[in-house]
Amino acid sequence: MNVTFSRTQKQRLLELDAKPEALARSFASETVRDACFDEQAKELSEKNLNILTRLRASLRRPALIRMTAQAAEALLQAGFVEVTTPVFLARGLLKKMNIAEDDLLWKQIFWIDENRCLRPMLAPNLYFLLGHLQRLWPRPIRLFEIGSCWRKGSKGSHHMEEFTMLNLVELGCPGKPQKRLAEMTDLVMSTFGLSYDLVNEPSQVYGFTMDAVCDGVEVASGATGPHPLDDNWNISESWAGLGVGMERVAMLVTGNGNVHRVGRSLIYLDGARLNI
Repeated sequence: MNVTFSRTQKQRLLELDAKPEALARSFASETVRDACFDEQAKELSEKNLNILTRLRASLRRPALIRMTAQAAEALLQAGFVEVTTPVFLARGLLKKMNIAEDDLLWKQIFWIDENRCLRPMLAPNLYFLLGHLQRLWPRPIRLFEIGSCWRKGSKGSHHMEEFTMLNLVELGCPGKPQKRLAEMTDLVMSTFGLSYDLVNEPSQVYGFTMDAVCDGVEVASGATGPHPLDDNWNISESWAGLGVGMERVAMLVTGNGNVHRVGRSLIYLDGARLNI
C-alpha cells in the first residue's frame, strides 16, 4: 500500500515552502505519512519563524523593497531620471497603446469608473512624459519608474494581481536601439547577479519583444522603436524600453519558489509564512 500526502497536507506544506520533491513522497501507511507530515510541518514552521526573527533582529528591509532600492540606485548611477506617475490610467491612454476592448489584456483590467482604471502597465505614462520631455531635454532622454500595476486573473506561483514593475526607457539611443536594449537588460540583471538568456517572443502590444529568462522564468521584457505605436505619441526617434517584474527578481534572488512570498501580502512577510 502506497500512500501520499493528502490534498490538505500538500497545501499546508506548500504554504510553508516545502520543496516539490518533498510533496511527491509515498508512504507505507497513513500513520507513517501523518507522522512525516507533522515532522516536516514543524521543521518548516521553525524555518519561517527564524526568517521573521532575523528580519526583526537585523532591522533590514524586506527583499522586494531592498531590490527596488538597489535597482533605483543602479539606474541613477547610469544616468536615468526617476519619475513617478499616477496609478489611475485614462481609457484613452490604453487606446493609444492599441489595446482594444476585445483583447485579453483589456479583460484583465481593474476599472475604477467608466473612464479610469488601475494601470495594467507603466508604458503609457512613460510615453506621455517622453512626448513632453523630447521638447525640453537633449538626447538621450533616460527615464525609469518603479511602481504597482494590476491585472485581473494573474494568479499562480509566478503571477500576482498586484505586482511591482520597473520600467526604463531611453529615447534618442546612440547607435542601434537593439544593442542598447541588450545593454539596459544586462545593467538590470547584473545588478542582482542573475544569469539569463535572451529570447524573442510575440507580443500583443509591440508585435514582438526581447525577453530575459532566468531558470525558465521570464523576468524582463523589452522592445525598441521606431515603432508604429510611436505616432500616437508624436515620437519619431529611436528608443529602447524594458519592463522588469520585481517580485520575480526577488523570488529568484532569495531562492523562493513563489512570488507571493516576496510580494505585497498580509500572509507572508519577507518570504516567511505568518500563520505558523
